[in-house]
This record gives sequence, structure tokens and C-alpha cells, in this order.
Amino acid sequence: MKSSDPGQFGIGDVEIISDETRYNGFYQLRSLTLRHRLFKGGWSEALNRELFSRHDAVGVLLLDTKLDKVLLIEQLRIGVIGSAVARQQATSPWLLELVAGLIDTDEAPEAIAQREAQEEAGIEVERLEKIGSYYSSPGASNEYFYLFAGKVDLSEAGGVFGLEQEGEDILVHVFEREALWQLIAQGRIINAHTLIALQWLQLNYSRLQSLWR
Repeated sequence: MKSSDPGQFGIGDVEIISDETRYNGFYQLRSLTLRHRLFKGGWSEALNRELFSRHDAVGVLLLDTKLDKVLLIEQLRIGVIGSAVARQQATSPWLLELVAGLIDTDEAPEAIAQREAQEEAGIEVERLEKIGSYYSSPGASNEYFYLFAGKVDLSEAGGVFGLEQEGEDILVHVFEREALWQLIAQGRIINAHTLIALQWLQLNYSRLQSLWR
């Protein structure tokens, strides 16, 4: 069977039969009943799907091209605590990650990236470069993630940061850029947004050096 071009269907090819909120807190859990058009023609039967509804988010990879260093933060992540894989592999729930935060105000993603860099790492961002934007886990969540690289001065970076009223306890690490590839190979960096940003950095570092000179 010959494949068709991707993108033949759109949002109008889904019929939402019902949409009920099962939990409404900081996040929402919604139960949807829907049907959709099929690639072979016609419509599917009614399907029941649960949707984890949450704020969109922003991440920023903080990079000092003069020192050839990258800043990552370390903090506790509850998703790892609840993971069967983490229990089997004795994975620490304290992860190395990008600076990141939710879009829970009317600020632009760029403004949130700059604010989160200050709150989580005590760093002023001089310049932002967009890496990309994407759905984090569209099989079950509606989160849309905006990813940036930020030009910073890491000569005096370090310490513990985070907003006390949000229960944040964040440790700043500054790495030589080349040391990051070994951390990835060792399985020390297991956050998807961070992996995406670092792989982008590997492809774009020479261009950034020229651009940010």
C-alpha cells in the first residue's frame, strides 16, 4: 500500500463527544470521549482517553562561549520517585537539568526564560537563541515546551537557589562543555529537554561562538 503525504488530517477531523474534568488542582486530569477519521476512510468507534492538562513550559540552556562552559541545575523530581524503572535501577530522583519553568503568567516565553535563570541559578541572560518548541508527551499531556539557549557569564556562577515559597531547593553546577558528553554516555543526564538542548548545542556550537562573539 502506497503511503500518503503526512498531515492530511486536522483538528476538524476529531469529534469530541464529551470532556469531563476528573481532577482540578494545580494540574487537571480530564476524561475525553472522542472519535476521529481513519486513514482507511470513515470514522473510528468512540474512544475513551485521559488527558493530563498542565501549563506550557520554558527551558533555557545557559552557555558561556568565552569559558566554553554550560550551567545545569540539580533538583528533586517526583516523577522519578514514582517510576518503576528508577526503583529497578536505583536511579537518584535528583536530576541534572536545564533551568526551566511553567508559563503560568501572561509573560512571553522569552521573559520567563530570563526570569527563571535569575530565580533558579542567579544568572542574568544577555541574549537568547531559540532552539525549538514542541509537545513534551502528546500521547497523554497537552504541555507545549519552548526551548532556548542563553548567552551568560558563568565566571562566578554557583550556589543554591530557588523560591522558598514554591519549595524549590536547586543546586547550580557549571560543567566544561566537553565533559557533558561523558555525562550523557554514563546515563547521568536523563531529562529529555536537557538532552534535546545539548544535542542541539553539539550541532550549533561553532555558529553560536561566531554569533555571540
